Amino acid sequence: MRDFMAVTKALADENRVRVLMFLGDGELCVCQIVEMLDLAPSTVSKHMSVLSTAGLVDTRKEGHWVYYRRASKASPPVRGALNWLDASLRRDPLVARDGKRLAHVLHISLSKLCDHYSCRRSKRGGIS
Repeated sequence: MRDFMAVTKALADENRVRVLMFLGDGELCVCQIVEMLDLAPSTVSKHMSVLSTAGLVDTRKEGHWVYYRRASKASPPVRGALNWLDASLRRDPLVARDGKRLAHVLHISLSKLCDHYSCRRSKRGGIS
């Protein structure tokens, strides 16, 4: 029951669901997720903690960067939840807009994003 409740809590927030959809195509650095959501790094960190606790994402650190991806060895309830998200939201207009935005964000250097967000934790706004 505890695992089920952790997954439902994680899926009860639009930003966390959007992150899971971003991660459907692969791994992203936390700075890329911050840029996509246009939220403070601390807020994104909390969202990622909830997703991690629920077993929905895996994390790895490489140098200055922290990367997230959908859980590779997910439990059956987590796999079911991820499959349900994909089936339910693949044609959602917000997911489509996010996909286009993600293509742009993936072309921004990680160094530029990382520097931008570590210097400007309290301001909002994206990088062009």
